Amino acid sequence: MRQRRLGGSGLRVSRMGLGTMSWGEATDADEAASQLVAFVDAGGTLVDTADVYCDGESERILGDLLGDVVPRDDIVIATKAAAKRNDGPFGSGASRGALLNALEGSLRRLQVDHIDLWQIHVWDDETPLEETLAAADHAVSSGKVRYFGVSNYTGWQLAAAAEIQKRGPNPIVSVQSEYSLLERGIEREVVPAARRYGIGLLPWAPLGRGVLTGKYRGGTPSDSRGADPGYSSYVEHHRHDRAARIVEAVATAAEGLGTSPLAVALAWVRDREQVAAPIVGARDTGQLTGSLAAEELELPAEITAALDDVSAIELGYPERRRG
Repeated sequence: MRQRRLGGSGLRVSRMGLGTMSWGEATDADEAASQLVAFVDAGGTLVDTADVYCDGESERILGDLLGDVVPRDDIVIATKAAAKRNDGPFGSGASRGALLNALEGSLRRLQVDHIDLWQIHVWDDETPLEETLAAADHAVSSGKVRYFGVSNYTGWQLAAAAEIQKRGPNPIVSVQSEYSLLERGIEREVVPAARRYGIGLLPWAPLGRGVLTGKYRGGTPSDSRGADPGYSSYVEHHRHDRAARIVEAVATAAEGLGTSPLAVALAWVRDREQVAAPIVGARDTGQLTGSLAAEELELPAEITAALDDVSAIELGYPERRRG
């Protein structure tokens, strides 16, 4: 798997990341080990988790696998803090206390002395931005974090944070956002902000929450997330008439290229402006293998243009396209 620099930093990551949101719930420890081995064997390095995934179980499973299953130094560990973990005074938010408390918990569960990429999971309206960024600076200067980024920030939030950090030694290197052929909203303002400040994009849900694989074209499979009461609303978000037209276009492209809709959808987002690595999750190693196969696919320019056209979002004042 090819490697890319993350934004303007010197950190190099595989151009596909392994997501672990299901580890500890839909994916048990043995299956997680199988996924991690398959990913690393394919040349993957970036593994993304968060302190809130399955109440911390995702981090714990990953921590147990490091060293015994794959060498720690073969992995770029990315985790997150700020989403709600508990009702305590430091159980959520992006205050200095909450973030540094979360950091200690992540280090303990992951069984490591530092985190390669630490991400502020959500914007916190109740905490001054300067306090949040000072906590991130402290985490880096302490040696417990190597690089830091943000997640789910709007364009103005990303620009505000990046403008502050550009004056110091620890610039923001990444922003993690939902991005796929079914969700291109970040192209309005997040992508331009990322371009302006040299920030790498880490798309989550690059397969449109599973819809772009085509599995829902004929209904809802009983073993899919769409059939799971806990995830059905998550999937239904992208099940509408416009999405159906995009899915059909992806399926047509895949048929013409002799590959899968999954590979086409993943290759499209992988090669978008500012993207460093889409984060792909899987319930099992079989699903992950399908995503890994997309590494070899390079979309012809005419197919990329056709997919751009069918999935285009409306831009108006004060937004504009370049060129």
